[in-house]
Amino acid sequence: MKALTLGDFGEAAEPFALFGDWFEAARAHEPDVPEAMALATADEEGMPDARMVLLKEWGESGFVFYTNGESAKGRQLAATMKAAALFHWKSLRRQVRLRGPVELVSAEESDAYFASRPRDSRIGAWASKQSRPLESRFALEKAVAHYALQFGLGEIGRPPYWRGYRIIPTAIEFWADRPFRLHDRVRFTRAERGSPWVKERLYP
Repeated sequence: MKALTLGDFGEAAEPFALFGDWFEAARAHEPDVPEAMALATADEEGMPDARMVLLKEWGESGFVFYTNGESAKGRQLAATMKAAALFHWKSLRRQVRLRGPVELVSAEESDAYFASRPRDSRIGAWASKQSRPLESRFALEKAVAHYALQFGLGEIGRPPYWRGYRIIPTAIEFWADRPFRLHDRVRFTRAERGSPWVKERLYP
């Protein structure tokens, strides 16, 4: 596929509409999980960490993902309440980077999303002590069987430690591949949520 470039940014005064256009293009052309993003956090000592998560909701309020709050990323988020994320859509030869403070999604929103997940995924959320040492695969399967039996055919409520997080971006950068590594880069920044965006081009 021919690389799609940033083109003329004369009409892009803010980043959310542009992200929407790029995300729709990714959903149409990226063959596998266009909503996957690399999430970067840091621990209390400033040591960085990164892993892939799935974007579940986005809008002008921010970018939402869900996880076990007792996992490594959950503990790191609790320590700093800051994060960065990166989308890489290889088929389109595009990237979007964003970073900013993080807030917890409301319990009601977390409950609603958890209830929408497949039943086996909800059982798995109860069975997994995410990021902590696992003595054997059998121990995990035993935990899954335990919670499957416990819940039976009844409702599976959200574990108290499983929650949603919203990144409120103060910077969003759009990157598009160009020949000879003379890539297009445009960055939008703001001081805080609600502040006006400042747009600037960056050297590749």
